Amino acid sequence: MAGKFKIAAWVTVGVLTGALATLQLQAMARNAVSPLPLEELQQFAAVYGLIKADYFEPVEGKKLVHDAISGMVNSLDPHSEYLDQKSFKEFRESTSGKFVGVGIEITAEDGLVKVVSPIEGSPAAHAGIQAGDLITRIDDTPVKGLPLNQAVKLMRGKPGTKVTLTILRKSENRTFNVTVTREEIHVQSVRGKMVAPGSAWVRITQFQSDTLPDFTRKIEDFYKQDPKLKGIVLDLRNDPGGLLESAVGVASVFLPRDVVIVSTRGQIPEANVSYRNTPSDYSRTPGDNPLEGLPAGVKTVRLVVLVNGGSASASEIVTGALKDYKRAVVMGTQTFGKGSVQTVLPLGPDTALKLTTARYYTPNGESIQAKGITPNYFVDPLPTGDPYAALRMREVDYKNQIGTGVEASDSSSVKEALRKQEEARRLLEAEIEKDPNKFPKLPEYGSKEDWQMEQALNYLEGKPVVTAKMVADAQEKNAKPPAPTSSAGPVQKPAPAPRPAKPDSK
Repeated sequence: MAGKFKIAAWVTVGVLTGALATLQLQAMARNAVSPLPLEELQQFAAVYGLIKADYFEPVEGKKLVHDAISGMVNSLDPHSEYLDQKSFKEFRESTSGKFVGVGIEITAEDGLVKVVSPIEGSPAAHAGIQAGDLITRIDDTPVKGLPLNQAVKLMRGKPGTKVTLTILRKSENRTFNVTVTREEIHVQSVRGKMVAPGSAWVRITQFQSDTLPDFTRKIEDFYKQDPKLKGIVLDLRNDPGGLLESAVGVASVFLPRDVVIVSTRGQIPEANVSYRNTPSDYSRTPGDNPLEGLPAGVKTVRLVVLVNGGSASASEIVTGALKDYKRAVVMGTQTFGKGSVQTVLPLGPDTALKLTTARYYTPNGESIQAKGITPNYFVDPLPTGDPYAALRMREVDYKNQIGTGVEASDSSSVKEALRKQEEARRLLEAEIEKDPNKFPKLPEYGSKEDWQMEQALNYLEGKPVVTAKMVADAQEKNAKPPAPTSSAGPVQKPAPAPRPAKPDSK
């Protein structure tokens, strides 16, 4: 990265809930600056003065300016943002994978906070908190109905401070308190295991600064366990993104040297860049190559990428590159569709402007903005489908998203699609509220009940893959009067293992 920019900081990609797509460029003074709209600025000053003088109670001037800047930036698109001191600090934490807290991965369940797993070596793990535990109170605050992000904020704090968690452990039918001392936590973004003879599963939860070295170590570990590894499932489901250089590096693990992984195009010259499978584009340390020493077989091993509507930005960069070069089969559901890049421009030591400066393009020159990546095999999270599909927000659902560059974000077809999606979402929310027990819980990723991973393994092992369309056809067929004879349920034979495409001559 250092070879591309004089000032190299972070290069991140993601969605609103994760590390957002960010490209740290050099802040350069422009020779040609658009003239300031003096009349409008005078009007702004007049409004500011009237509020300060005539509002029914005093208003802090700093707050008025902050809100004015935020409104100006937020109106542009969903991902441009003014980062105040607190937001800038949280942003830097999200890209580093480090924060101060108790060290648990959580999700929401029945209005409570469920522990997915304690992070190894964390205060929570030392305190005996287990996967499956439900948190009912955080200090004196009941968790029931509390938004998940608020629960996270309550558990975070300064190092050395204590927080008391009330735990409901259903397996033991008891409730008890645990007092945990907060520490700096390092989030492991890569985990994986051998899931079948000759087949491995590796999951990336977010592309962080240490994701690439962790990922390569995991790949090396797989080959130590089975030198004749036949297939890998790369799980990017619900991965909101992260550091672009990490995404370039992960894709490069499986692709030929020097091929284009992703390119960006924008108004300023610095935003027009191609990122390739070369150490200078994915290594954080000049002269270092984290991919050195990887087994040669990783370039040809059968590969399946699992994605869904929560796979965004950096995840889509990896998926798009592996799909365009026909190096992997993509399985799951349509991805999020965030194909824009933001530049973080520091305004001072503690504040910054995050501004959309470019769209990014897959190696074939395709923009996935507001479209996402279409899987080779559509496979829902359950054999019966995806009962929560209508609830999932995607880039196209944001009214002020920037569009593809071909079709405007406010075109009639986009508006009609949004209207139908919103109606479906409203109906499903009403149905869930009426009878929440009617809807099944989705399986944990990587578990034996994980239907999408089961189909990925079927592909790797040369077995039939059951796709969403085939399930729907079978259900429709079963709903009709029985025919005189019957046949086996529909399946789809896997295609031959894809081979790496030759580098694009462009």
